[in-house]
Amino acid sequence: MYKIPLADIKTKLIQSGKITAPELEIKMKEKINELSGLITEEGAAHILANEFGIELFTAETAQLKIKEIYAGMRNISTIGKVMRKYEVREFSKEDRTGKVASLMIGDETGSIRVVFWNAQVDEWEKLKENDVIHVENAYVRENRENKEIHINDKSKIKLSSADIAVGNFQSKASFERKSIAQLQPGEEGVEVMATIVQIFDPRFFSVCSQCGKKATESGSGYNCVDHGTVQPTISYVVNATLDDGTSTIRGVFFRNQANHLIGKTEEEMAVYRENMAAFEHVKSDLLGEQFKVKGRVKQNEYFGRLEFNAQIVEKANPEEELARLEKQV
Repeated sequence: MYKIPLADIKTKLIQSGKITAPELEIKMKEKINELSGLITEEGAAHILANEFGIELFTAETAQLKIKEIYAGMRNISTIGKVMRKYEVREFSKEDRTGKVASLMIGDETGSIRVVFWNAQVDEWEKLKENDVIHVENAYVRENRENKEIHINDKSKIKLSSADIAVGNFQSKASFERKSIAQLQPGEEGVEVMATIVQIFDPRFFSVCSQCGKKATESGSGYNCVDHGTVQPTISYVVNATLDDGTSTIRGVFFRNQANHLIGKTEEEMAVYRENMAAFEHVKSDLLGEQFKVKGRVKQNEYFGRLEFNAQIVEKANPEEELARLEKQV
């Protein structure tokens, strides 16, 4: 089952020309009422797409743009530019050990993390930032509501040549700049330029050392829904309020992005787990600082608010922003 964001489904329905945006909202509400509220907005949109005969995704055998990739797909092929490489992590389970590494690739439609396991980490080590790679025969999973490409024994990673059509991503941003007031639930590949106006204490939790999903404590140790009993590692998340002058939004920064936001290593972050009072100076230093944050928009149903899940965090570059404004004039 593919997990397609509601915003993408709505866009595809409207772009088909078979229904307008106002009509879509009305028909979705009618469909939910017709089924006594037993389906979600996503379910109603899927039903309408089927009734109108609108295909929501491209065949997996085709070469996909990143925006066309959804969790649940298998045997996919895509091309992207390596935007960032992350550190290798080692893990242990019972009597065996392993390692996992990842990188972020992007094209003109968006970005996605690519995850390499064990022997495939050797392929990861050959790649460097700004390489253009062709990923073949991989599968897509969801992790913390973000889609990820996973490399297995059947997958192939090849450097792309100038003869391979990869789209004009070198002259286009992989993320679309928007104001916070423009953000909609489910949007991916979005970039905001905002000021930190509030930052909260980091929250620490245990995760599976193999897949990074949250590990729950039981009488026999820690359990992962995918890998059973595991030796967990510690992860963390930092929340901050972002303000760009049009509105504010809660920014969510998990481990790697929290490190980029705060400018700390994992070892330095671990100190705050035992001494949270030491984090106060970090809050003071960050208030008023500007960052370019790239990621996706999520609706937090519990609190009834939008949140921005960070995928890439960069300190604001005044010269770059000035050049951007000059181009818009």
